[in-house]
Amino acid sequence: MAHSSTAKDLEVPELLFHTVLHCFDPANPENPQLVFPLATHTALATAKDFARHALQSLGYGPEDFQILEVRTPETQTWAHGDGVLAWARAPNDWEISICLDTKPNAEKLRATNDGADQAVLPTKELQLHYVVQTTIDLNQDGPRMQHSEIEGVFARRAAALKAARQQLAALSENDEFAQYESRENLEPTTDWPYGEDVVVHAISQTGVNHYISVKTLLDKKAHMRLRTGNRGFGLGQLESQAAHKKGGVSA
Repeated sequence: MAHSSTAKDLEVPELLFHTVLHCFDPANPENPQLVFPLATHTALATAKDFARHALQSLGYGPEDFQILEVRTPETQTWAHGDGVLAWARAPNDWEISICLDTKPNAEKLRATNDGADQAVLPTKELQLHYVVQTTIDLNQDGPRMQHSEIEGVFARRAAALKAARQQLAALSENDEFAQYESRENLEPTTDWPYGEDVVVHAISQTGVNHYISVKTLLDKKAHMRLRTGNRGFGLGQLESQAAHKKGGVSA
């Protein structure tokens, strides 16, 4: 995200357009899909263009996938949902979606005026923190079981953590959940089986699982270092993360 000493003179857009990478394992649909925010833009056209080329920006080409489909203005039929700009099947059969998640600009972040349509953070030391909710409905099938969306975006981690803890708190106080667990921070711990970026895990009375996470933008350099072989989709990284998120799902 950009930083400018003249941010007070820049426009505050009403909406922010977040590009998000979703990775779903159809062989283990009860496990939370992996969600990686890739970028936030202040203009829809710029966000769409970025999303269409997001996999390429991460170092992937058509040869890295069994199937790769990109939604362009010329696309007549599209089977992957309105918010999806690219969809792929990885060599290990994981399903990869590049999605746009449009949300109000609650932080009142300003937009750059250099044509890049970036959000301006208050200081260069800060970064965006994304509060993401993933729900898993075991009564559904396949990818329909899962839904992930951004619930809030914050320039400061403390604010994001507070929002994440509050996301389901009222429902918990009203005994809406059969199981409810939360933690204060993202410090590593051996007694939290739901994932390193998960702050809240809850199971509803009907068995729907909720995961509230705090995430930052995917580090592209780190992602490239973790890629395995020359045809993998970061398989070591993805499968390792999935293995640490198997707790909590109740049939």
